[in-house]
Amino acid sequence: MPDVPTQPERFVDPRTAVEFLSIRPRQLLELARANILPGHPIGRGKRRAWRFRLSELAASITREVDSGSAVPGSQKAWKKR
Repeated sequence: MPDVPTQPERFVDPRTAVEFLSIRPRQLLELARANILPGHPIGRGKRRAWRFRLSELAASITREVDSGSAVPGSQKAWKKR
């Protein structure tokens, strides 16, 4: 059977990622910049455009929950700041 080419998962903008995770936009970008959530910056300098893959975000959150630690961005995690 020949290999069927698969299309790569598309990237989504921060607005879609925020809706998916049910968090605030600023929180998403802070977590991505801190490498707590997977994100892909496009461009250089201070005003980068960020894109996300929903499967990577879901896997990241699932790993956090499975390991028994606080979910990134939860109230408990943010009160430490």
